[in-house]
Amino acid sequence: MVVKLKPIEMVLAALFAALMGIGANITAYLVIGGVPITLQPIIAITAGALLGSRLGALSMTIYMLTGIVGMPVFAEFSGGFRALVSPTFGFILSFILTAFLTGKMIERKKDPSKLVFFTASFTGLFVIYLIGTNYMYCAYLWIAEAPDGFSYSMVWTWMVLPLIKDIIITALTAATIPKLYRLFRKKINTSLRPSQRTA
Repeated sequence: MVVKLKPIEMVLAALFAALMGIGANITAYLVIGGVPITLQPIIAITAGALLGSRLGALSMTIYMLTGIVGMPVFAEFSGGFRALVSPTFGFILSFILTAFLTGKMIERKKDPSKLVFFTASFTGLFVIYLIGTNYMYCAYLWIAEAPDGFSYSMVWTWMVLPLIKDIIITALTAATIPKLYRLFRKKINTSLRPSQRTA
């Protein structure tokens, strides 16, 4: 089944895909272990919260495909098919699921409360670290060259500082996003009305 997108939806999906490329590189010169420090987790969570599960996941998929075909949108301005064998590619995959789950948890409620936004946001963050970190561990075991003394605990040690950063930013975002969400949905609904009347 082909899903038809309205122009405003295509623009928003492309916008958040572009934001992911910016968030991937604005601080990516900071690397802990094999992990660049980026703003991507919060952008994936925000995409799901504001765009909803379907459009949020689509925007993250567009970002991933844009990088795979060669555009330098991944961390450290990388891109291309070689990203598929990168130990950090699991994080890119996790952004799609994160946006979907975050959006799904929020859109299930007609008028989501602040608790719903907090729960959805931190569920998304949990998914990113669960998938990304375990993927990275497996990739270093089977694909990439692991550093000396490599272990499962070493991988999670690399993630401590990024996790602290992401917990703080996620908490701040979850506290402020409800108002933005309502304004955003109102603007989207207003933009869709003309096309709905002429359908």
